[in-house]
Amino acid sequence: MLSRVRARSFGTSSRALLNHGKPQNPPIDNTVKMRIMPIKREGETLEVKRARLLYQSRKRGILESDLLLSRFAKKYLGVLSEEDLDEFDTLLDEADWDIYYWATKNFDVTPLPDKWKDSKILKMLQEDAQNKDREIMRMPELHE
Repeated sequence: MLSRVRARSFGTSSRALLNHGKPQNPPIDNTVKMRIMPIKREGETLEVKRARLLYQSRKRGILESDLLLSRFAKKYLGVLSEEDLDEFDTLLDEADWDIYYWATKNFDVTPLPDKWKDSKILKMLQEDAQNKDREIMRMPELHE
């Protein structure tokens, strides 16, 4: 009976080790394209918009993007024009890794689309991402 338990445990362990205990990823089907359209917000006050953008800058899901975007938001959201806030809002609709690679000018990994080539906000984000003052990057507090 002991050998049966060991065999069973071994079988389960070996299967788990094949993919580090995670389920296998399904094959990628390049013909399937799906994108959730961004929510159109109407009648939002500037105060509410700034608060939302600050929160959305911080809660991205990828730490690298969180750091860059939340620091940028803390620095600039209070002084950006409504037009610039709209552009930043549109940028936040892009995928996290795309924003990160565009901000760090790593265009070999994620090429910069034409629609962002003349973006004032992206240029400001790229400048901020260079961290010329060599600050230790930390997430700013949401409320101070």
